[in-house]
Amino acid sequence: MWDFSVSRSLGLMRRTMPFIALRMAVYFGMAVAYVAVTGTGAGIGWGIGAFGDDEFRTGAVFWGGAIGFGVTAGVLYFLREYVLYSVKAGHIAVLVELLDGRDMPSGKPQITHATAVVKQRFGEASVLFAIDQLVKGVLRVVTRLVQGIASILPVPGLQQMAGILRAFLNISVGFIDEVILAYAIRTGSTNPWQSARSALVLYGQNYKPMLKNAAWLTIIVYGLSFLVFLLMLAPAAAVVWLIPGAWSAGGFVFALIFAWAVKAALIEPFAITCMMEVYFRTIEGQEPNPEWDAKLSGVSKQFNKIKDKAIGGRGAPGAGSAGPAPEEGSTS
Repeated sequence: MWDFSVSRSLGLMRRTMPFIALRMAVYFGMAVAYVAVTGTGAGIGWGIGAFGDDEFRTGAVFWGGAIGFGVTAGVLYFLREYVLYSVKAGHIAVLVELLDGRDMPSGKPQITHATAVVKQRFGEASVLFAIDQLVKGVLRVVTRLVQGIASILPVPGLQQMAGILRAFLNISVGFIDEVILAYAIRTGSTNPWQSARSALVLYGQNYKPMLKNAAWLTIIVYGLSFLVFLLMLAPAAAVVWLIPGAWSAGGFVFALIFAWAVKAALIEPFAITCMMEVYFRTIEGQEPNPEWDAKLSGVSKQFNKIKDKAIGGRGAPGAGSAGPAPEEGSTS
């Protein structure tokens, strides 16, 4: 059915508890920020609404809450590079070492060690973020390239639902892009662009097992997230009851936010650990296939941008004008 070990992935996550705690603090902090600012906005709207009739007050509460929600979303949008660099990539760095059977350095905090590894591999946060965005674009192209995509999952009737399945697999890209970043950490690459290029080609030439496992993990992750959403409806409704004017849509929205926080903090790292296990085992002993390199070059502008930067060595930590750094290096 799938090629990953649930028990092993959960065991690896347990060994990265400092990062699990960090993820919980970051994502639940975001959720609380959404609720607090949205509630404050709704409360301000309630106060302004006192100058009009009931219909005016209802509209003021809605728009106050909506503005508060939008302001929070805008602020957190600008923090996404920091989250990727300091939280997600750091967690991946630790998981890579544990997957390879290496222990964390003694006497050094796990998060401190991981931050040093990420900085060594990618340099600035902007470089890592740029690579991640381009990688996502290439992964979607690979999904579109696949012919007979419905044959990936052995479920009767899916051949007639290829379009829906393709859209579904595009969602699963979110569990693969961070695996591409993990390749740079595992190989000890000092040229993150060249590493991303190689990792994407290896992914393309092994698309079937990767997409199959990503599809199953998507089902698991969103199934668990839906259960969390149902559990969060009651406490979210209680929070909304405390907001002046009882913002009618708030319970649904807040339950979604808290379900997202649980998904990002606890469920997604499990899925990524599973995908890393599948990817590293699948590509073991393989070299990037030039045919897939040429195929991606012909259909993806994002892949060509990665190639251009890989050849120039741009964005690599300590890279100069002499050319690209080697693909492989010493591991941390």
